[in-house]
Amino acid sequence: MSASTREDVRAVTPDAGPAPTIRRTAETCLAVAGMVASAIFLGGYALVLNRVDEQTFLDDLYPAMADAGIAVASADAYDAARTLAAWFGLTLVAVLLVAAAGIYVAHRRPARRTTGWWFLAAGLACLFGSQLVLYPIAFLFFLSAGLFALRKPDTTVGQTPDPTSETGSTS
Repeated sequence: MSASTREDVRAVTPDAGPAPTIRRTAETCLAVAGMVASAIFLGGYALVLNRVDEQTFLDDLYPAMADAGIAVASADAYDAARTLAAWFGLTLVAVLLVAAAGIYVAHRRPARRTTGWWFLAAGLACLFGSQLVLYPIAFLFFLSAGLFALRKPDTTVGQTPDPTSETGSTS
């Protein structure tokens, strides 16, 4: 396409005006709160259990688990807890990566409502990765995804107010 053809195309296509704008502060804050809470709970469990040896586990943590109603044979309890810690660590990495991708897309294209799918995926990863334990934290991601789906861009941004209107609205 030559330069003159491009100029002709620009002259024919009407200018749509400024793109509708929307601030996604609430959605982003909810997602960041979910990321921080996931890091505290999932990361904390994984960090504690990966740093404790078997004897310390059996002396300190296993009695607390038994008092909480978790019935696991003492021979298998350490391996089960370490396996769960590894699963929580993997879940944490997945949740943080998916939520970070959602925040990146939200800042790059805040008017797109499909960005909420990233936060829905982060919530599902948090929910099922924690074996339904962290449902309150997953709810933060679901709430963020719902706000992306429901909130619409403000189409009146950039328009001049009607001088004859008493309220100063743009319609």
